Amino acid sequence: MQTGAEAQIQEQKKEGGSRRDIRLLVVDIDGTIAGPSNQVSEPVQRAIQKAKAAGVRVAIATGRMHRSAERFHHAIGADMPLCSYQGALIRDPDSQKTLKHWSLDWRLTEELLQVLQDQPVGVHLYIDDQLYVRELSPLSQAYAERSQVPLQMLSPAQYGQSPTKILAVCEDTEFLQALQGSLRRQYSPEQLYLTRSEPIFLEAAHPAVNKGNAVRFLAEELLGVSAEQVMAIGDGDNDIEMLRYAGIGVAMGNASPALLPHADWVAPPVSEDGVAVAIETFILN
Repeated sequence: MQTGAEAQIQEQKKEGGSRRDIRLLVVDIDGTIAGPSNQVSEPVQRAIQKAKAAGVRVAIATGRMHRSAERFHHAIGADMPLCSYQGALIRDPDSQKTLKHWSLDWRLTEELLQVLQDQPVGVHLYIDDQLYVRELSPLSQAYAERSQVPLQMLSPAQYGQSPTKILAVCEDTEFLQALQGSLRRQYSPEQLYLTRSEPIFLEAAHPAVNKGNAVRFLAEELLGVSAEQVMAIGDGDNDIEMLRYAGIGVAMGNASPALLPHADWVAPPVSEDGVAVAIETFILN
């Protein structure tokens, strides 16, 4: 049985139209192209190479640091700039040229640090693609190990420098949800972008930041293609804007419940190479 998105694409093909011919494929990393192994499977790599051979450009949009995401960029052979930090930093890994960078104002950063100081959360600051913490914790150490980046202790030398994002980490997901609601009442969307990339991560960034805006920049300003020619695949709350923007928005079978209403189609989970299935369904067919 066809989904609505598949039926619409097939109807356009019958009419001879090409409005939905995919020119840009954008994928998330964690829970999308990489599962618990922290690696990209061979079926996913092969499917992406087939998409490239069919003329589709490929990019990654992730909440990860740029330096943590680079190896995935190379693993899948992405040929567009890398969108990291929820899209706050758009940089070409080959030339290391930065195309866009939105950072938090330091005064707002100080306010947030003060708000989070008395909360039961670990706090990460990301400055110049370096990871700083106020104190060591098992969660922060596990994060650094998975990201393959070193932890550095926050010192007075960093004060006054605008971070790319702030992350609060806590195993109590209900508490983080309540904290997110509290911060949203305190700060408007015009002041701060708040999202959950993982159930245990609450992230704060510049209000212009989200993956949808980053993908729009790649598509419209760099490639000159429309949203209808973009396919985006993700699994988290932070992928909502990206899926809403794309002509075809695909949620993984392991996606968060909040993402599913914004998807045109739900792929198998990352453990079943859902990205490869989505590429076969919407690009190669």
